[in-house]
Amino acid sequence: MADKSFLTWPFFEDAHRVWAAEIEATVKSLRIDHSDVDAACRTLVKDLGDAGLLATTSSDMGHFDVRKLCLSRETLARHDGLADFAFAMQGLGTGALTLFGTDTQKAAWLPKTRAGTAISAFALTEPGSGSDVANSTMTATRDGDAYVLNGKKTWISNGGIADVYTLFARTGEAPGAKGLSAFIVTPDLLGFEVAERLNTIAPHPLATLRLTDCRVPASDMIGAPGQGFKIAMSVLDVFRPTVAAAALGFARRALDEALARVSTRHVQGAPLFDLQMVQGHIADMALDVDASALLIYRAAWARDTGAPRITREAAMAKLFATDQAQQVIDKAVQLSGGDGVRSGETVESLYREIRALRIYEGASDVQKVIIARQTMGAYEGDR
Repeated sequence: MADKSFLTWPFFEDAHRVWAAEIEATVKSLRIDHSDVDAACRTLVKDLGDAGLLATTSSDMGHFDVRKLCLSRETLARHDGLADFAFAMQGLGTGALTLFGTDTQKAAWLPKTRAGTAISAFALTEPGSGSDVANSTMTATRDGDAYVLNGKKTWISNGGIADVYTLFARTGEAPGAKGLSAFIVTPDLLGFEVAERLNTIAPHPLATLRLTDCRVPASDMIGAPGQGFKIAMSVLDVFRPTVAAAALGFARRALDEALARVSTRHVQGAPLFDLQMVQGHIADMALDVDASALLIYRAAWARDTGAPRITREAAMAKLFATDQAQQVIDKAVQLSGGDGVRSGETVESLYREIRALRIYEGASDVQKVIIARQTMGAYEGDR
């Protein structure tokens, strides 16, 4: 069983401990069939909604309990990567609506995504601009009571199965970051096309979208014209710590699997754990898990207790937790020997699952740039 002692840390309130127990109890009953990824995600979203676990993924009041989001993703990821994915996208996909949507926009979508009757997606990345959001080229041109959208989005999670997309396009109020806006886009609109489904080492629903003269009602713009970059970064501020939490869940599972292996596997008549080198690996893994948890829940606590932005803290949490989870899982594979690379084994699945987390929602190198700039900014501000 994964360590739960971290729940006694001062970052948490009783409500968070209760929520963690509810998530743990419920996730064990989820039906997860990985043979058809699209169908599995639809089923998972519906089951998570029925169980009330999507209640934290959006809010009509305009705020999140980030600690609950992180606890949810950590627990779900520890049990199943696809379950974590299905949960996370319900929050990320409608995060802009929670933070910046009108009452009418929220009423139209948030009850559905919380209930699991509508699937959401976040369409930001483009073929020529991944982490460089300011260079997005999809255009949105005002035409009467609508905006006409043209361009491509790629690596869109839930692409092809989502009922609603938060999509970012260039409205041109100013060059670069200040000329982007956010829109609610539905796949039934004329000119909306799923151009390509994308396959990855850990199968998830992913797609490239093409919009050709796609008319989106002006009333479906989220926030004001030119606020798109601010909206996107505000959403990522909330959800980057949750990516780190998912990585932590994977790492905790890998540590558990490694402990089971080294305590039951014998070498020359003694448990594998008796080897000093193995003890060193276990110590490194335990250290990485706890250090990650501290960074993650510091960031979540800071946001929940009133910090307007947690850009630096979120970047630190995501960078460290995802990179170190990769190391923890790699050690678990090594300690498992040949079984570690056998298809269908838990650590083999974790090895495939973790890699993408070091890329999406800001690659590790981008997080280093963010941390450096934030640190320099704080230094110059104190001079």
